[in-house]
Amino acid sequence: MLLETRFLSSLLFTLVIEIPILFIFVKYIFKNKKLSLNKIIGTGIIASVLTLPYLWFILPPYVNTRNYLLIGESLVIFVEALIYFSILDLNLKKAFIVSLIANIISFFIGFYLIKF
Repeated sequence: MLLETRFLSSLLFTLVIEIPILFIFVKYIFKNKKLSLNKIIGTGIIASVLTLPYLWFILPPYVNTRNYLLIGESLVIFVEALIYFSILDLNLKKAFIVSLIANIISFFIGFYLIKF
């Protein structure tokens, strides 16, 4: 399979996993009833579309293979938290928590699916 096809599949998978997690955290855990579904979905799309290409295409030539996963995922979590903070007006702690959890879950589900 082409790298680009794998990337697009990964992007779609990431959106399907992370947007519902973002929605659940914003609406039910953080109890923010003011944010609309469209704004939450749009923000989730923006966050993934802005970070995943860097993780797949920009970062690999510059980061040692042993450290790639740690550095890459850490940067994605940090940038997505800033996006949630900026667009959804979450405080930094909440934005970081939802970004961390969404990325951990999508990473492990993706890793599990690749292995099987």
